Parts: sequence; structure tokens; C-alpha cells
Amino acid sequence: MFGEDFSITQLAIPAVSVLIAFLAYTSQYFFLHFESVPLTTDETWKINIFAVCIWICYYRTCFVDPGRLPKTERRPKPEDQESDEVTGRQRWCRKCEAYKPPRAHHCKTCKRCIPKMDHHCPWTSNCVSHFTLPHFMRFLFYATVGMSYLETLLWQRASFVWKNSHLPSYMGPTIGQLIHLFILLVVNGFTTFALGILLLRSFWTIGANTTTIETWEIERHATLVRRARVLGGYLEGPGGIRVYIKKQEYPYDIGIWANIKQAMGGSANVISWFWPLAASPDRRTGWEFETNDFEDPGVSWPPPDPDRIPIPASAKPPRNFRMPQYETIQDEIDAFNRRKEEDMKRFQQASGLQRRKPFHDRHPANNYAESEGDDSDTGSRNDSDEGEESWRNAEGERLRDFGVDEEAEFYDEEDTPLAVLIERRRQQESRGRVLHHNS
Repeated sequence: MFGEDFSITQLAIPAVSVLIAFLAYTSQYFFLHFESVPLTTDETWKINIFAVCIWICYYRTCFVDPGRLPKTERRPKPEDQESDEVTGRQRWCRKCEAYKPPRAHHCKTCKRCIPKMDHHCPWTSNCVSHFTLPHFMRFLFYATVGMSYLETLLWQRASFVWKNSHLPSYMGPTIGQLIHLFILLVVNGFTTFALGILLLRSFWTIGANTTTIETWEIERHATLVRRARVLGGYLEGPGGIRVYIKKQEYPYDIGIWANIKQAMGGSANVISWFWPLAASPDRRTGWEFETNDFEDPGVSWPPPDPDRIPIPASAKPPRNFRMPQYETIQDEIDAFNRRKEEDMKRFQQASGLQRRKPFHDRHPANNYAESEGDDSDTGSRNDSDEGEESWRNAEGERLRDFGVDEEAEFYDEEDTPLAVLIERRRQQESRGRVLHHNS
């Protein structure tokens, strides 16, 4: 029926467009033919103005580029390298083959690192990011306010019908009009309720200058701090590494006014926050963010996480290494097979195919549960064998639910010095220029 490249997500934008058109225009058709309570000129203007604002904001939310790392920003500054050494993570995305700026995450749908990524919205088929968040907020605002206004008009007609239900049927609306009114009330009411909750939650996140992903990270960090407190301040990382965990303050909350201003494109003009045709944030922004300096200068976000640090590289043989001597051919074959199995295990771990066991499988809930209580780590409890990247917050969400590429987030950072990775990048670019020149 559909081509091989078809995805159900491709129907998201058409479906939302049909919903907007259904509510905005078939409602007016109903009002024009509901002779008992006709639509006034003022009400008609308001409905259509809200509809235009919704269309403009939704279009821009869907089709404004969520951002991509410029070539000039692909190499970190020396101070950035130092702060990353403190956290134990290397801000380098192997899938993008580029430096990963603070607050950026690799989107599994967009196939690149997105600046200040909030989540990948399935209803817009686009990422909500530093560059699209203002349009997304305006869309939610106009959709919620516009449909709330429409709901009041619908309830006025429904109340009239109810008050006059004792009259003969020929003096009231037809069966078709009643069915149409009922469908409009239910669909518009449900959509308004859902978007209203999303709008309030979005207001809260921009007021605290957090993203949906960072809210998940904050809850994850609180869980790790609780675990570490019971286990002596240290948690086990890949390869038996012990990682010291301490409470770390979220660095990007710089005050409500400054937070909202940053989220809405950096402008202090409140009117521009609501203007549907307001410009997108400057493309030169989104790669560095002001911090509140609650932590030391060398501390960055997210905090150390045993499952988000590089997997240690296997030790290299010494320079005077010599091949072992075997008494028989069978001994050599057995040794070769053992090395092959060990190499396969390391490959599976590095590629993300073999996961570390979840925390509660590595540390049975004996002393931990007794010390913390049954509900102390609700978000981290799961019965999955996929490892710690399957950790869920209190709402049952994991990073992939926000569109983040978990392979890149948890397992795709190698244990190679950042300077070496940058030098490799330079050599690749140099070879590419030479080949392009020769061709």
C-alpha cells in the first residue's frame, strides 16, 4: 500500500493539520447554520485570527531547522576540554564525528546533535530545540487560548439546546447538528485539556531553564546520589571503575526573567514573545549558555554517571611483548579461541550490544532497600535486562522516549584522548580537501 520508505510518523503533520482545520472551520459552518444563536461578527474575527496564529506557529514549529553544529564550532576550546576531564566524559559524538556542545544531544530521528534539545516531537516531526522552542511555545499558547475560546462558544450553544430540550424537535437543531455539536465539544475539549497541561509544563521548564531531557537528568542524578550515599559515596562503573558521586546543583537556572528571555530567543521584548512572525533565535547562539556559578568552574552538566562515561580501553601489550610458545597445535588453537571470545565480549560491550546489569541486579535490594525505603528509587526499578540505559524516571520515561539516541548517549564515547579525536578529524578533513582538489 505504501512505499518502503513510508513511516507512520509522516502522517503526524497531516493529521494535526486536519484537526486544526476541522475545529476552526467546521465549527464556523455549524455556527452559521445554528439559527437560534448565530455567530456574531466579533466572534467570527476572533476565531479566524486565532486560527491564523495557530497555522503560522505550527508551520514554523514543524519546518524551522532545529539547528546543526557549524564547522567553526566543531572543535572545543581548551577550557571546555578541562571541564570535561573533570566529569570523566568526552564531549565528542562519534556519530556526528564532531564536538558535542553543552546541552546538546544526538537525535535518533534527525541523525545529528541538536543544540539545547528538549525532545523530538512526534506531532511536528521536528526537534524542539534552542531554535524551535519559541515557535513551539507560541503554538501551544495560541492553540490552548484559541480552542478555549472556541469551547466557550460551543458550550453556549449546548446550554441553549439543553434549556430548550422540552420544545418540539422541529423548533430546535437537526439530528446532524446535534451530532456535529457533540463531536466538536468532545474533540475540542479533549485537545484543549491535553495542550493546556503541556503548556503549563512548558511554562515551568522555561521558568527553570530546563529541558525535558535535563529534567530526566536531574532526577537520574538524584537517584545516583541516593545510591552512592548508601554505598559509601562511590558507584561502580564499566571495567570495575569506582566513580565518586556527590550532589551537584543544576547550573543553567539563572533567574526566572533571564530564563524566560533566553528560552524565547534572547529578546526582552515581551510583545515579540507572542508575535507569530517573530524571528528565530540567532544561529550564532545555542552553543554556549550562561551558568549560575553555584558549582566550581571545572564542573559541568550532566553530572558524572557510571553508565555515561567511556568504556576503558583494553591494555596494550608492552614493547618487549613476545608471542607465547605452545607445546602442541591444539594448545595454540584453544588459546586463539579464548582470545577470540574475549575480543567478541569487548566488541559487544563497546558497540552497546552487551549491557551492564541494572543496578538492582548488581546490588540486590538488601541493605539498599532497608536504608532507603521501598519508594526511594522508584524511578530506577525495572525488570529489563538491557542495563542502566533502560532506567526510567518517576513518569516511566527513558531517554529514547524524548528522541535521544541512547547508543550515542551511553555507549558511543570512546576512551581516546579528545586531542587525538580532534587530530583525526583534521586529518580526515585534510584528506577530503586533497581528494576533492585532485578530482
